[in-house]
Amino acid sequence: MPGIVAAVSKALLDHGGNLEDSQMTILRGHFTMMLVVSAPPETDPAALREALDDVGDRLGLEAISLSEVTEISPDAEAVPTHIVSVYGADHPGIVHAVSSALAERRISITDLTTQLAGERTGQPLYAMMLEIALPEGADVAELEQDLAAVASGQSVDVSIRPLEQDTL
Repeated sequence: MPGIVAAVSKALLDHGGNLEDSQMTILRGHFTMMLVVSAPPETDPAALREALDDVGDRLGLEAISLSEVTEISPDAEAVPTHIVSVYGADHPGIVHAVSSALAERRISITDLTTQLAGERTGQPLYAMMLEIALPEGADVAELEQDLAAVASGQSVDVSIRPLEQDTL
């Protein structure tokens, strides 16, 4: 539905909010957005919540959640270093298997996107892209072996490559 971003950003602006970080996409036909917003100390959270609820009611949105998040030092943020790509026939457990292999090596996932394609053909293809942050001293060859084991166990193709760092 056109106008969701305009209406939400207007409600935020009307309450002094500044949109700092966002991610917006369509998931299975549902527009989704996650926003990190700063607001001046005098902003009334109840009034902002009411304004956002009004936007949700007016546009027929399914859910709106508003919560305070604590500021994290930019130095504490994991910096992505590699991209992991996963492709294969869709079945339960793919995300868990890949994320568990990464967690065992204390590797942070900084971004994860999945998509199911080909449902109409009867052979859905599951695609997953992960940006990950390897900790200092991590052995990429050992990670590749772990991911190869996941690929074999899940009957999917998995690849890893360095992430080219672009600056805005």
